[in-house]
Parts: sequence; C-alpha cells; structure tokens
Amino acid sequence: MLIRSLTFATLLAFVGPLFAADGDSPLVAEVGKTRPLIIIAPSSVDPAWSKLKAELEKPEGKQGFSQRNMMLYTVFNTIGQRDGKDLDPQSTMALIRSLKLGAGALPKIILVGKDGEKKLEHSGEIKLSELFDTVDKLPSAEKEAVVPAPPPAPEPEPAKDAKGAKPGKAAKPAPAPKALED
Repeated sequence: MLIRSLTFATLLAFVGPLFAADGDSPLVAEVGKTRPLIIIAPSSVDPAWSKLKAELEKPEGKQGFSQRNMMLYTVFNTIGQRDGKDLDPQSTMALIRSLKLGAGALPKIILVGKDGEKKLEHSGEIKLSELFDTVDKLPSAEKEAVVPAPPPAPEPEPAKDAKGAKPGKAAKPAPAPKALED
C-alpha cells in the first residue's frame, strides 16, 4: 500500500503542472472587456517602465488609455499588479505562463486584444503613442469584440416518484440509515 501511495504521489508531482490550465490566468477575465497592457520588468525603477509610466500619468495618456478600454498589468520581480492592485502569486505566475515568453534581459511590453490574442510584443522602451497606434489599427471586428452570452440553462423537468404521483406533491423522506455495528 505504501508503494502505491508513493508511486501515485510521484506521478502527481510530475504530471500535475502539465494539467495546470491556462484558464487560471487573470487575462481570461479580460477577454471581450478590455485590452490588457502587460509590462514585465526586473524592477519598478526600470527606465523603460519609468518613461511609459510618466506618459500614462499625463491627462492625455490617461484619457487615451481609458478611451481604448485598456487595462494595465505590471510584473516586477515576480510581483504582479492589476491596475495598481496586487495580484496573488499564483495569478502572477499564471499570467506569465499564459504569455509564453522567452527569457530576456530587456523589459517586455505586451498588448493583448479583446479577443485574447497578442497584438504587440516589444522588448525595451516604447512610446505610449505607438501603443495607441497599434490599438487604433486593429480591425473593427476586434474593436467591437464582446464576450458571448452563455446559453440559457435548460429548465429541469419535474420529477415523478415511482408511483406516478403529481409533480407538485412531495414524496416521503427515506428512513435514516442504520449505524454500523463494530
């Protein structure tokens, strides 16, 4: 029995990460609603992030960002934030996994469309106007993308008991099971 348990535990340890779903990424919730802009940098004082942040804090930057339905995600040294609010470590790692990025020394800037696909992936510095131009050049179908409404749930049919009683009549409760003797 011990050998089976150890074998099963070892199997789960190796196979578990393979079954981890990309559905746990915070980007899944953004599909059809916003265009996530993800900044991944080694630290929050990175020059590329500092310049972009300065542009975002200007009134025209804030206005353009909100007009284009964009949402800011930042990951600095494996600590993630969504619109300035901290993400838990699992959500941060799921975000990084879902982007399928390679290693690199330069900061990464990724723009994801409302359809959930990458629209821009850039390493190093980028101007906010370049990001806005990318969003403005998107096809109109992507600009108007919305989350499809889930189909309505089917109504359950009234259950009949074994005697064919009327659906509105309640059946007798089953007797409680007897306790097992030792």
